[in-house]
Amino acid sequence: MHKMAKPFLEKCKKLPASRYPVWLMRQAGRYLPEYQTVRAEAGSFLKLCHSPRLAAEVTLQPVRRFNVDAAIVFADILLVAQALGASLSFEEGEGPQLSPVASEADLASLNEDASALEPIYETLALVRNDLPSQTALIGFAGGLWTVACYMIEGHSDQKFLKALDIVKRDENLLKLLIEKLEAITFLYLEKQIQAGAEAIQIFESHAGLLEGDKFHQWIVEPTARLVGALKKKYPEVPLIGFPRGASMADQKAYFEETGVTVLNVDRASAEAALLLKPLGVLQGGLDPQILLQGGPAIEREAERIMRLYGPHHIFNLSHGVLPQTPPAHVEQLVRFVHESGV
Repeated sequence: MHKMAKPFLEKCKKLPASRYPVWLMRQAGRYLPEYQTVRAEAGSFLKLCHSPRLAAEVTLQPVRRFNVDAAIVFADILLVAQALGASLSFEEGEGPQLSPVASEADLASLNEDASALEPIYETLALVRNDLPSQTALIGFAGGLWTVACYMIEGHSDQKFLKALDIVKRDENLLKLLIEKLEAITFLYLEKQIQAGAEAIQIFESHAGLLEGDKFHQWIVEPTARLVGALKKKYPEVPLIGFPRGASMADQKAYFEETGVTVLNVDRASAEAALLLKPLGVLQGGLDPQILLQGGPAIEREAERIMRLYGPHHIFNLSHGVLPQTPPAHVEQLVRFVHESGV
């Protein structure tokens, strides 16, 4: 049998990997001086996302510097909201600002333009062309519920009270918005695969806002439809789900019922290992604060996580690299995982 040369893809498919694969969420970003240089050239975050040449460069920077096992295309989960017709801007220090969707009339007034996403496909093609042969390329999208939260709220928020109010008060509006997001997200991910993405990650960053029946209705069911449609057309492409902040019971239901290939966990616990490890391949687990702290703590915790989750585990964080993280700490972690893991 011909053995794949990419440890990340080998591990996704439960095949023997030549080394323990590691990549990090937000591995391309503000903590890297070379990223800051390119970001300044672009002029703004959104311009950087929409400039294939520059976005490809920042996607490749951590691969060159750290020898991580996967590159994830540089983009943002809210580009899909923009393609649906929402206005989108990023204010320095305030995060994203969108035109809020508060009613069915607001939703109906959006002018969808899927061509707004085309620069991302061009970025993927450029990156795929320049990646080392052993490095995989990951495409991604925001979870449908998470993008809906931003579109209803109109900005980033810890509590997303307007979105939670819609869950209670106007289920039909939420249903219509999720359906629109499902259709454009399927198209977006399909075109990412066609452009060269070898795996897809779905970032359900605000999964923790819902639980139980509501989690099932607004996260598990729509995700299962999206994943099912992708698997039907692209059965060989691993799909990673990240229901961040969800309870252990909800993470288990998500993994069992959505059909994702890999589950990204946001904490490394014996309970998670017991409940989730039997269900398939896991990814993640290291607290970004430990990576920021550095020193022996990185290696101690990395070793604990590898013992807890191996052998079907992809090393990653429980969320993104913090902007103030020294690049030397990332280098230390990647080297340690590669040298110590199996």
